[in-house]
Amino acid sequence: MVLSVAEVCRVLGIIRRPRYRVCLSTIYACGLRLGEGVHLQVRDIDGERTMVHVRHGKGGKDRYVPLPVPTLEMLRRYWCTHRHPEWLFPAPTRSGVPLSTATKPMSVSGVQRAFKAALHESGIQKDASVHTLRHSYATHLLEAGVNLRVIQAYLGHSSPKTTAIYTHLTRKVEDLAVEAISRVMGELRW
Repeated sequence: MVLSVAEVCRVLGIIRRPRYRVCLSTIYACGLRLGEGVHLQVRDIDGERTMVHVRHGKGGKDRYVPLPVPTLEMLRRYWCTHRHPEWLFPAPTRSGVPLSTATKPMSVSGVQRAFKAALHESGIQKDASVHTLRHSYATHLLEAGVNLRVIQAYLGHSSPKTTAIYTHLTRKVEDLAVEAISRVMGELRW
C-alpha cells in the first residue's frame, strides 16, 4: 500500500493536534518506523548536518537519515512549544503540568488513532496505516530517481531484497526505466 504525495499531504494536513501532525510528518519525511519517530530525542537531531540519528532501530541497529530543512524547521517550532530536555514528542501531562516534565514519549497508539482518523476524514479509500508513510517515502524517493541502495541505507534494511519490493509498487519507476533505456539505445549508432 502506497499513498501518492498528494494523498500524504491531504492526510497530514487534516491532523489538527500539532504533536501528531509534526510526529507523522517527521515519520514520512525521514522514512521512519512508528516507534522510531515517537522515540526521537532532542540529541538525535543534527541540525547542522540536517540528519537524524535513529537509535536502536529494528534489529537494534543505528542509522542516519537525511532531515529535510522544512522538517527541521517544523521540529524546531514544535519543540519551542514544550522545550522538553529529552523527548521531541513528550507524552501529554495532566492539565496545568508542563510538557517539559513528561517522563516518557507520547504513545504509539495515540499516533495511530490520529492517522486513522485523518485518513477517514480525507475520504481516501485505501487501507493505509502509519507504516504506509514509510512505504510511501521509499516509493517517492525511488520515483524521484534515488538509487535503491541509498534508499536501503535510509530505511535500515539489511538485505537489498527487502528494499527491492518498492520497484514493484509503482508504474512511474517502470516508465522511468523505459525512458532511460530508450535514451541509451538512442545514442547507439547502428
